[in-house]
Amino acid sequence: MASTTSGDVLPSGGSIFTSIPDLFFIPEFVAGGLVWMLVASTDLFPSSNPLGWVMFVSVFCFVVTTVWFFIFLCGANQGSIWPSLDVGYHFVAVVFYLSAAVALAYVTLQIGRTVTIFGFLKIYRLDIAAVVMSFVATLLYFLHTIFSAIRWKRS
Repeated sequence: MASTTSGDVLPSGGSIFTSIPDLFFIPEFVAGGLVWMLVASTDLFPSSNPLGWVMFVSVFCFVVTTVWFFIFLCGANQGSIWPSLDVGYHFVAVVFYLSAAVALAYVTLQIGRTVTIFGFLKIYRLDIAAVVMSFVATLLYFLHTIFSAIRWKRS
């Protein structure tokens, strides 16, 4: 009887650049890094500003995605638990990024109401770019989660 779980389900080495869920690693790096840089270049205005949460999410996901990428690149992902860990991590990243993007969009909306009064146009534009990139990162992590779940169910 054949085993239902195979150890070679996940790609390793250079083949991660040709498999569809793992192809999202590089755009996730770029979008996450841009969120990190854009939020770091803005100012904190209200005391209840969630930019700390947004920074935590972007740095956490950037670091874990980097570690995850190198695990896949080195081929240390060949156990039977790795497909489910891949789906689980990317699902957590989607939830984190979605919550951070919504919070950042709300704060940006609040800043937008005062931008003409106090002249914070540059910071407002940086916040808009950060909101867009955080939703792009959310979408990339979501797509990675869906395709990883499909791969997990095929294994």
